[in-house]
Amino acid sequence: MSDTGSTSTVKSAMRTLDILELLVSQGRPLAAHEIASALVIPVSSLSYLLTTLAERGYIERVGRRYGPGNGLERLQPRRMADTLVQRAGPIVRSLRVRLNETAGFFMPRGHEVEAAVSEVGTHALRYTLDVGRRAPMHAFAAGKAILASYSEADLAEYFATSEREAFTAHTLTDEQDLRAELMQVRETGIARTREEHTPGIRGIARVVMAEGRPVGAISIAIPLPRATPLMETETIDLLKRAVDLLESPDQADPEDEPAPPV
Repeated sequence: MSDTGSTSTVKSAMRTLDILELLVSQGRPLAAHEIASALVIPVSSLSYLLTTLAERGYIERVGRRYGPGNGLERLQPRRMADTLVQRAGPIVRSLRVRLNETAGFFMPRGHEVEAAVSEVGTHALRYTLDVGRRAPMHAFAAGKAILASYSEADLAEYFATSEREAFTAHTLTDEQDLRAELMQVRETGIARTREEHTPGIRGIARVVMAEGRPVGAISIAIPLPRATPLMETETIDLLKRAVDLLESPDQADPEDEPAPPV
């Protein structure tokens, strides 16, 4: 087999696994355009893969959508629990693929946020994020996104009990300064940092809510040379879509919605 053929085979295998992971993690059938958009797979290639997987029983058609098939039981006897982190994985991976910047899903841990899912960009100049890493809420975009959703009582307790270290000259530590910024986050739905924790890094995040409370936030870390207004606009748009999908796994999108370019 030629090198070109080997590369093509590996790419098809990776795409097949990505499709299965996405469908299992979401908890609802997905339309072909949703799969193509999330995984950045050309529609022509996706159609062949979906047909093959359906014929083998690994996925099944539900109207015009696709969901996990009974054939998966041959691979995994025990059904995977539909947890928030498991559902966040493919979504965060999609953001990294679309933007080629480091993306993460963070969960609140006291006065800190912890990286539960991490996908690191492939640029030479990039932000590195390890799963399990913790950072203070006041200096991370994900933390600010979560803080902005707090009730006044919870926010007052946070300011009364938290130690807010200045990591750089840009870190906001004063309560009034932070409150003013959190008000802007509430108005826009987007939290931002600029070199507040790590020099040279711009953070953009959006909170994830469940049953009226913040359960996490999705964040993108962009080196300042690539943090252009156009890049920020695209990032915010993709963050909103990602959070909507994570917050509403059972909500079907319109069948006739055009798929974004892939």
